[in-house]
Amino acid sequence: MDAAAWGLGTAVFLASTVEMVEAMTIVMAMGMTRSWRSTLAGVAASLVALAAFTAAAGYALATWLPEAALQLVIGALLLIFGMQWLRKAVLRSSGRKAMHDEDQIYADEVEQARSAGAVAPQGLDWFSFVVSFKGVFLEGVEVVFIVITFGLSADNMPVAIMAAVLGCALVTAVGIALRHPLSRVPENTLKYGVGLLLAAFGTFWSVEGLGILQPGRQSLEWPGADLAIIALVVAWFVLSRVLVAVLRRTRPASSPPAPANQPVR
Repeated sequence: MDAAAWGLGTAVFLASTVEMVEAMTIVMAMGMTRSWRSTLAGVAASLVALAAFTAAAGYALATWLPEAALQLVIGALLLIFGMQWLRKAVLRSSGRKAMHDEDQIYADEVEQARSAGAVAPQGLDWFSFVVSFKGVFLEGVEVVFIVITFGLSADNMPVAIMAAVLGCALVTAVGIALRHPLSRVPENTLKYGVGLLLAAFGTFWSVEGLGILQPGRQSLEWPGADLAIIALVVAWFVLSRVLVAVLRRTRPASSPPAPANQPVR
């Protein structure tokens, strides 16, 4: 694979890993506290819904938009998505937002599961089914979005799909083996890195897609071609560190850093 394919695969793999860690926390909390059968039924239903969503969204984007327009639309969406991840990473690094704490999130989910009442001895436990379905589906939609946008824009869906499958399979295998929330995964660092990659690729494809506004309606070319992505990653990293430094200096003295045990996403 070339550098662009490796970059695409890395971004999708890391994003899928992060999202799957969060979904795994919810599934483990429901299964270990209430009903594994109902929890797994919710997971299965969400996977079916995600497959249908992926097929519909991928077909619509691939067939309704010309290449340059596709790059512009997808690049803009990735840029917005990446900036949201970077915004949270900058706030966490500067002490303005609590670090993501998987153990605390697991404890909160367990408390909610226990307060939902007794589990029926027979039939489906709708609480664990719905919570598991919602958790896996919402996290999965983000993975699907990243797979479709990266795969279509780079014209390399096999690499995007393979990277996502590997990320999800790795987290699932480790979660089953440990039977414990994956709190040792450096999730905050991974989110920071994924945000940088999403913002860089989003900028790259957005600019290429601006060619749709020209008479020829052909994609624009970056100087250095795909190597420009590396420069964009560096540029976004430098900008984010500048923002972290500014926020640290401007934080009021009476405002302590956000507590680490505050459940946040």
